[in-house]
Amino acid sequence: MAEASHKSHGTSLRTPIARVRGLGAAKEGVGHWWMQRMTALALIPLGLWFVASVVCLAGADHAAITQWLSAPFTLGALALTLFAAFYHAVLGLQVVVEDYVHGKFAKHALVILIQFAGFGFATAAIIALLVAAFAG
Repeated sequence: MAEASHKSHGTSLRTPIARVRGLGAAKEGVGHWWMQRMTALALIPLGLWFVASVVCLAGADHAAITQWLSAPFTLGALALTLFAAFYHAVLGLQVVVEDYVHGKFAKHALVILIQFAGFGFATAAIIALLVAAFAG
């Protein structure tokens, strides 16, 4: 009964976080923030592995690098690294645009452009990786 009387006066017993949970940017922003952290976390071991691999391959000839690149684990790990890096970059650039671009049309246009560019560059990089692995 107490809650009913509060509602009639435009107030609620719910906390502010309970009122905004699932509404507007609060719903989308958490998922965006979480994916940015997960891609960053994934890039730590992938980046360390990539740097260690490049250091170990220093001075190797073309045939050795092609052989290394065509190994299933290497190809998969590099594709995953590229995907995570581009997705992380798109998420970060989207935050910058949303925070600093104030025109509604410009904001939406830039976010769409960033997403298409990120997808296009990631696709091109992975195709180049496959061509280098299999066409030598």
